[in-house]
Formats: sequence, structure tokens, C-alpha cells
Amino acid sequence: MKRTNTVKATLLAALFIVGLTSALGAQTLLGSGATFPAPAYTKMFDEYNKIAGIKVNYQAIGSSGGLKNIQDRVVDFGGSDSFVKDSDFSKYPAQIVHIPTVIGAVVLTYNIPGNPKLRLTGEAISKIYLGSITKWNDTAIAELNPGVKLPNLAIMPVYRSDGSGTTFNFTAYLSAVSPAWKSNVGNANSVSWPTGIGAAQNAGVAGVVKQTPGSIGYVELAYAVQNKMAVAAIRNASGSWIEPSLESISAAAAGAFPADTRILLVNTDAKEGYPISALTWIVVYRDQKYGNRSLAQAEQLAKLLWWMIHDGQKYVSALDYAVLPAPAVKAAEAIVKSLSYNGVPVLK
Repeated sequence: MKRTNTVKATLLAALFIVGLTSALGAQTLLGSGATFPAPAYTKMFDEYNKIAGIKVNYQAIGSSGGLKNIQDRVVDFGGSDSFVKDSDFSKYPAQIVHIPTVIGAVVLTYNIPGNPKLRLTGEAISKIYLGSITKWNDTAIAELNPGVKLPNLAIMPVYRSDGSGTTFNFTAYLSAVSPAWKSNVGNANSVSWPTGIGAAQNAGVAGVVKQTPGSIGYVELAYAVQNKMAVAAIRNASGSWIEPSLESISAAAAGAFPADTRILLVNTDAKEGYPISALTWIVVYRDQKYGNRSLAQAEQLAKLLWWMIHDGQKYVSALDYAVLPAPAVKAAEAIVKSLSYNGVPVLK
């Protein structure tokens, strides 16, 4: 039933976007996908419209929906917090590329009396979502938080019910730190959750946690900050207790980037790095001549992407996202420059 509802929602979004495509014309670019970067994209696209006079209509329907819509070619770009795996490239009618846009953090937010500052390990988080830790005053949590009064209250895990790159990064982290999680649940945009309740999109998870005593959920940092919710410090691979911040997110992303930019930032070995950091990407076709697309549309898209990885970065820190480090920008520049229209480079 969950899968059927998700498919229906994605189809309706696609039909809505197709309608917009014919109605709005060449001065509007259309995208859909990840909710993880939605606050940053809203700000970026608003500022870009002021500068360039190009409207960008972005439907935050989840990473899986965005990838499906770019696969079906009903949008100019798809937003995703999970990169397309090698084995899935054949699902697309032509070559796609990934342009990183911002770096965020998947945080654990919770609702218990007083919302004290908590420390959690990957092992404890995995056991909560596996259903083997069921009370907030469980010894496994209490030992991590000496001096904190924990309630004898049932834990209600909250997860994403839609296909989500946030889920992809969260389950990638749990798979990296918990053999039990890796073998029993695994890593994907959608998984079979052993326990808990689902909610659609980052905003939905944040809303359920905020309204449900005893709950815990995973959301992008911006959603927790905007809703003034408590977030846990997580012990990273070097043994340091790290709170999610612009500095700790940036530390997790320091270092070399692959040319195709498809890289996970979870479980970093950087001493000051937050262990559930994540890139988010815009996914487009390398050659932009398909369907009824014009050269003007391709040029508008390429110029937008170039602006986002350069001038657009100055808007993201205020929204609790980290800017792209220099190696990521360099790799992204090469990808944007490689975009073509009927084999001819779009950017001159």
C-alpha cells in the first residue's frame, strides 16, 4: 500500500509538472525531487530569478520522485540526495550526470520531557530503529548520558515513508556502523523498517516528532533548526562527540572528490567531522537535445547550475547548509562545462 501511494504521488507530480511545462514556457525551469535541500533551493531560486529573470519551479517530492521524473524526462532536472548507482544507469534513456549543490547533515531529533542534550552512538541508533531499544531510560542510552534524567517512556521511531535520499544517507551510516543493520535492513532510498511510524518528506518527519512525546526521527539539520527541535551529538569514527554544525559538516567533506562527484560522506574519519553528513545533487542529461527541448532551455539550465555552484553558495550558510569545498566545485565545474546540445557544448 505504501509503495502504491508513493507511485501515485509521483505520477500526479509528474502530470502536474508536464502541465506546467507547456503553460510556463521557456522562461521557467522545472525540477523536482529531494526535500533535504528544499530550504536552500527556495532561497537560491528566488535570488536567481531576481538576477536572471528566470523562474525555477521546484517540487520537493522526495529523491526517488525526482529521479523518476528526470528518467521520464518531464522535468529539466531532478534533485537527489542519493547518487544513481552504476547498475541503475541503464534505466535512463541517455547519459546522466550529477552536479553537487550543497552539503547538509542528517540529524537525530527527539521529543522527551525537557529535551535535554543527548549523546547517541551509531550502535544505539541502529538498535532503536531495529526495535531492540524500546525505552528512553534503557541502560544503553543512560550510559552514554551520565547525569541526564531519562524518562521511563516508550521510544517511537519515525522514518520517511517516501523514497528519500535522506533515508539513503541515514541507512548508509547505519549500515557502516552496525553489522546487524547491514544484514537485516540495508541501505536504500526506501527500506523495510522493523519498527516505528512513517511520515512523508523531511517536514513530515519533523512535524510528527514535534507533536509526538517519546518519538525520535532523522531529518536534515535545517528542518530541526527551523522548528527549534533538539538534536543529538553523535560519536564519530575517531571517537569524538560531534554536534551537527556548519564547521563539522564541512570537516566531513574535506578531501578529494571523484570526478563524477558520487561520494558518500557518512562515517567520516575526520576527527572534527559530523558522521552523518551528506551531499545533495542535481541530476541532468549530459546532452540536452531531447524531446522538444530548445537550445535556449539548455543554456538557461547550464547557466543556473553554474551560478548555483558559485554565487549561489553565499546563500546557504544562513540556512544551515555547508558550502561546497573547492575540490567539489572544481569537479562540478567540469561537469557543467561538459553539458552539450546535439554534441555542441552549451556553455561557451
